[in-house]
Amino acid sequence: MRARSALFDVYGAYLRGRGGAATIAALVRLLAPLDFGAPAIRTAVSRMVRQGWLTPRRLPDGPGYALTERAERRLAEAGSRIYRLGASTWDGRWHVVALSELPARTARDRLTSSLRLLGYGPLGPATWVAPRPSAGLDEVLAAEGVRARVFHGALDGDDADLAASAWDLTELGAEYAGFVAEWSARLSGVDATDPAAAFAACQRLLHAWRKFLFRDPGLPEDLLPTPWPGTAAAAFFDTRTALFAPAAAEFVDGCLTTGRKTA
Repeated sequence: MRARSALFDVYGAYLRGRGGAATIAALVRLLAPLDFGAPAIRTAVSRMVRQGWLTPRRLPDGPGYALTERAERRLAEAGSRIYRLGASTWDGRWHVVALSELPARTARDRLTSSLRLLGYGPLGPATWVAPRPSAGLDEVLAAEGVRARVFHGALDGDDADLAASAWDLTELGAEYAGFVAEWSARLSGVDATDPAAAFAACQRLLHAWRKFLFRDPGLPEDLLPTPWPGTAAAAFFDTRTALFAPAAAEFVDGCLTTGRKTA
């Protein structure tokens, strides 16, 4: 886990629901159980400001940083997929993105990462599909200066075959099974009543789970292999997160109020 990723997770999982801003001192306290020091956090924050994810803000406790509107949108969409909020609907049509041109290598790598995060899978270098549109697509394309033709369409063929072409579901299923096995062992000795330990466990578990956002587009059940290991993995993530949540929230609240000025 890098400091930048840890900050995204902290803002997304905790700070969005607590005003979306924190001082550097609070961020240092929050990331201490994850073994990040102040220099690494300051560097990561500066980078996130340059990239348009955070913006400086004067807070009652001192200088701090708040989420930008762009970051709010991206974290809201990521959160809805991480915690599977709302009904996962599919109308039988695919959302197709046909890129007009491919950007240079570095920009192409960023574009690929962003499209995968939004739930799109590649059918070729310039053609991507998803089971439903993403509200963040226009922003991602604009950020890389890429034009595309975008449309909804029903496949004249087998939808399950298309899904298997755009995503390696066999490998993904194996990774879900491995996730449960690995984290069952890693979390078995964590004291769920210890605020700092619970917070660290939650964040490390979230970081591991978040990687599936780049691999799993949230396909409808009838397009997935049966049984689908992702179902058991999601249940595992939910139950372990709920187990550590009370103590983790206590830790976060303590970090945010320590040193707070009082009238």
